[in-house]
Amino acid sequence: MTCVLITGATSGIGLQLATDYAKEGWSVLACGRNQSQLDELAIQYPNITHVAFDVTDAEQVHTSFRDLPHFPDLWLLNAGTCEYIENGEMDSTLVKRVMDVNFYGMLHCIEALQSLLRHGDHVAVVSSIAGEMVLPKSQAYGASKAAISYVMNVQAAEWAQQGISTSIVYPGFVKTPLTDKNTFDMPMMIPVEEASVKIRKQLAKRKSHIYVPWIFTAIVRFIALFPYAWQQKLVRKLIKSEGEQS
Repeated sequence: MTCVLITGATSGIGLQLATDYAKEGWSVLACGRNQSQLDELAIQYPNITHVAFDVTDAEQVHTSFRDLPHFPDLWLLNAGTCEYIENGEMDSTLVKRVMDVNFYGMLHCIEALQSLLRHGDHVAVVSSIAGEMVLPKSQAYGASKAAISYVMNVQAAEWAQQGISTSIVYPGFVKTPLTDKNTFDMPMMIPVEEASVKIRKQLAKRKSHIYVPWIFTAIVRFIALFPYAWQQKLVRKLIKSEGEQS
């Protein structure tokens, strides 16, 4: 039975991926901090095994990966959070919280899994299109996702020499508990079920860079080609805050 390990499997995209892979007959190692939600997943799907740990704790990650009951063919590092900087008032504590989960959490996972990888394995990380362009209030979130993409693009070149495949997933706006908190327009937002279908299809092909949804992320990537001052003007037209709604 093919096995996938998914971090951040108790909510949003991670939860949808875990349940969809389970329905397809995969053996799923669902990882997260919420023990009760992990227990519920395991009850609903007999081919889901829960693995509880906090990605911000390097020792927990190393111990959990070392003691896995099944060996993953696909490592899907998805755990993440989002907090915004309001009114441009920098909050280094907030930035550190976001970086600890999104960036350092991913690094802890990569560090722990690297000695376990075999030729032909596949490692995927969920970044965000927010890391590709200047977006309002996203100093912490965007920076963490940009850092993920940079590290994984370098790591991909190293692992390719060992026969390890890599994928970076760049979601646009996907309806999840995280995006439910947003107070600005979210153009071309798609349901999490649709995002899961598109992500799994591209992962099956071992695409190195996966953009979901394609049209919106293509627009963002095009805007990112312009100077930052132009980007800011274009983004303000694309995404209006709650106070700017007409």
